[in-house]
Amino acid sequence: MSAAIDFGLTHVDVVATSDGDALHVATLPSQRAVDVAQVRRALAALGCDVADFRQICVTGGRHRQLPDAIDGVPIVKVGEIEAIGLGGLRLAQRQQPALQEALVVSAGSGTAMVAVRNNSAQHVTGSAVGGGTLIGLCKLLIGTADAREIDALAMAGDSNKVDITLLEATGGAIGRLPADANAVNFGRAATPELAQVDRKDLAAGVAVMVGQVIAVIAINAARAERLEPIVVVGHLVDLACVRRVLQAVGGYYGVNFTIPEMPGCATAIGALVGAARVQ
Repeated sequence: MSAAIDFGLTHVDVVATSDGDALHVATLPSQRAVDVAQVRRALAALGCDVADFRQICVTGGRHRQLPDAIDGVPIVKVGEIEAIGLGGLRLAQRQQPALQEALVVSAGSGTAMVAVRNNSAQHVTGSAVGGGTLIGLCKLLIGTADAREIDALAMAGDSNKVDITLLEATGGAIGRLPADANAVNFGRAATPELAQVDRKDLAAGVAVMVGQVIAVIAINAARAERLEPIVVVGHLVDLACVRRVLQAVGGYYGVNFTIPEMPGCATAIGALVGAARVQ
């Protein structure tokens, strides 16, 4: 078997392949340290040990600090941008086998956007707004950093209870944007009615802000690079509230965001793909 580990700021994702395309996946909380002990811990999440693998591919975090071998098993180091791009494209190809190029958006704690074409990956742009922003703001605003709770609250909430809409700001729609689209994120924050806003509406407002920032930057980046589709991976899109925002913004601009299955494991899978290319 071969294994790959992606050391993220929030999660550590580990995948292993055996029997051809059979894939085993695990996700565990990040402890920020990237060392041999963390490699063993990640593999243990699959019920495995180092000796079970012919090679272990690593990416993300400070993966280059790891030794070149552990217990005689080679440690193959793959750059994170390459892993994001190749992994995102590989997952998208499961749904669209003919796909050869795309803008891959990795929505994790922060957001990176990678152009993949001609079997190579290049960083295009990104944003410090991502899942870490969503969790951090919700911790401050509604007292929880639990992603599942935030997701449930946001799905039940109304972001326009905290945002100012185009109808209010300009009197109607503008271009492709309908009148009920927001004009100002959290624009009601200085108004008296915000004191009566429910936690679920605050959660929805944060989700909309984070999702919109990512979606608009991705659309502009894809158009600048003349790439389609836009493939979105990373654990942030595990959340239904974020997927809903991406779909809404995509609808405004006539863009389809492709979110493959197992999006949180894309970078780890990309490490396997990248390692195979150099062997």
